[in-house]
Amino acid sequence: MTNKPADQKFRDLTTQEGVDLDQLHVKDRPRILVVDDEPDTVILLKHVFQREGYDVSGAMSGKEAISKIGEVKPNLIMLDIMMPELDGWQTFQQIRKLSDLPVIVISAVNQTENIVKALQMGVDDYITKPFDQAEVIARANTVLRRAGKQRVINRLGFAEIELILDLETQEIFYKGNRIQLTGKMFEVLVILAKNAPRIATYEDITMEIWSENSVSVRNRLKYLVYLLRQEFNRVDTKKQLIKNVDRLGYKLLTEK
Repeated sequence: MTNKPADQKFRDLTTQEGVDLDQLHVKDRPRILVVDDEPDTVILLKHVFQREGYDVSGAMSGKEAISKIGEVKPNLIMLDIMMPELDGWQTFQQIRKLSDLPVIVISAVNQTENIVKALQMGVDDYITKPFDQAEVIARANTVLRRAGKQRVINRLGFAEIELILDLETQEIFYKGNRIQLTGKMFEVLVILAKNAPRIATYEDITMEIWSENSVSVRNRLKYLVYLLRQEFNRVDTKKQLIKNVDRLGYKLLTEK
């Protein structure tokens, strides 16, 4: 039996069922982000949505979900309520600070007051566990049709350090304080945020902003980072958000 070449295997994979976005990214199919601290539930819902042609990503906590929104760019979020640290209510509030993506709560909590609370907060639908798989798909399809095109994600957020970047207004919100940045300062911070928690190299930053990597440009970058640190220090003098990694670049510290 002849083995298929790697590119043929890739084409076969991407033209059949939906894929697990934690394993492979494929464009132009509806994307679902499943947020639940129970691994079995995440695995089950991934399977259910993949079988129906959706691409799916999973998050095991509210904090992980917030960081994955910008990375995965989902069309719909399936959100559990009973989670440690950042519960479903708090996660939903954080999501709404970033975008108006449709959210379906899927929870074992079936009291009427919780369902009413969720709907009053702006959740698009509420499904109780144990759930019927066909019902989950039907509800998801209905919410997606109602939402129409993919809603815009115009903010980047890091819940643990209380930092939000508004990509439209070039404002940042740090620990509840609004800070207006200059154009180049904001560009530097956006690059650091999009790379977090990885290092953004000096060359990557300078080439993206100025299209060159000369000594003078690196000095400009160094000055802009100094100004950014000054702005953050006006809010909190004890917390360092931007770390200089010697001879490599800068890193946005997104953990407490």
